[in-house]
Amino acid sequence: MDFIEFVRERWSVLSFLAYQHMSLVVQTLLLATALAVIVGVLLYRSKWGRTLGDSVTSVGLTVPSYALLGVLVGIFGVGVLPSVIMLVFFGFLPILRNVLVGLHGVDRTLVESARAMGMGGLTTLLRLELPLAWPVIMTGVRVSAQMLMGIAAIAAFALGPGLGGYIFSGISRMGGANATNSIVVATVGILLLAVILDTVLNVLTRLTTPRGLRV
Repeated sequence: MDFIEFVRERWSVLSFLAYQHMSLVVQTLLLATALAVIVGVLLYRSKWGRTLGDSVTSVGLTVPSYALLGVLVGIFGVGVLPSVIMLVFFGFLPILRNVLVGLHGVDRTLVESARAMGMGGLTTLLRLELPLAWPVIMTGVRVSAQMLMGIAAIAAFALGPGLGGYIFSGISRMGGANATNSIVVATVGILLLAVILDTVLNVLTRLTTPRGLRV
């Protein structure tokens, strides 16, 4: 079957799966970002905390996604939950690293000046340190988003949502009718979703970055 005809006949299904894929990535990215910022804020002030954070992110990224998903399926069974946990885990790591780098990179003289002016620790964090570190943090969010787009395809192994099911279906039927079309359409779809999400995050970064820090 012609590729264009293949896409046209399955457009409603493909568009729904693309929506599921994007929704899974965005929701887990938001959760991973919130967790990474909270943990980063707790760790960045101490040297041992930063060392611990760097070690966790370095070691965590070496964990094979298939292996982690297999363990999670053994614990929670198939479905959405193991997919969400896996994506939050991998999404958390690059963001945490950038939170630590961004907050640690804030000029300490600015922080001391803020304290001298009577600003408390929380106020200094929210009004000075996080805004100055925000471009670095958002870089980590964008890296994480691109990584999660690919990892989300593996969620189909646990019957998770998204376009990955078409890839696994095509691989299992390799040599059969439309097997290649299934793999190509899902792969191209994931790439397009990655471009769309990165564009949105790029715009969001510019809108939320203090004007004086915009490049």
